[in-house]
Amino acid sequence: MSNVNLTRVVVEIEHVTITTSKPFAETATALEASVPQVDDGIWKRLENGDAANVRKELEAGAPLLIFVKRDHGSTDQMIDYRRNCFQYEIGNPLTASKMTSNVLATGLYAPLRIVLYENEDGGSTFEYDLPSAQFGQFDNADVLEVGKILDEEIEKALKKAAN
Repeated sequence: MSNVNLTRVVVEIEHVTITTSKPFAETATALEASVPQVDDGIWKRLENGDAANVRKELEAGAPLLIFVKRDHGSTDQMIDYRRNCFQYEIGNPLTASKMTSNVLATGLYAPLRIVLYENEDGGSTFEYDLPSAQFGQFDNADVLEVGKILDEEIEKALKKAAN
């Protein structure tokens, strides 16, 4: 029989909200224009041992990439209500590796989740949890440093899309 342990820890998270009068569709388009989609082919290339070239490309590319975009608003159709809401997973495989190489559990939060929705005023709202708060729980200076860099990069990208 296996020995199984379960541990629970309370973690303080700082939540960020960015609101703009810019319409939802324009905000989503602006975000997707400034934060490119990750090349899904890199995963196969990494499996095939092309890590050095993938790393060079990521170092020369955008600091943030969109991994996934989910239309969360479409799920509301199940209750006969449609809303504009996208959930994005945003990050960078190289940035993530700088954290997971120190603490594998950081993979729980990388890439980051960000929600964009149409607010009640007809504008747009971004919401996310501050990366340094998420990664700070691992009590690792190298991971926290990357989290702080992500704080700045995410805020910059979202404010640019909101402007």
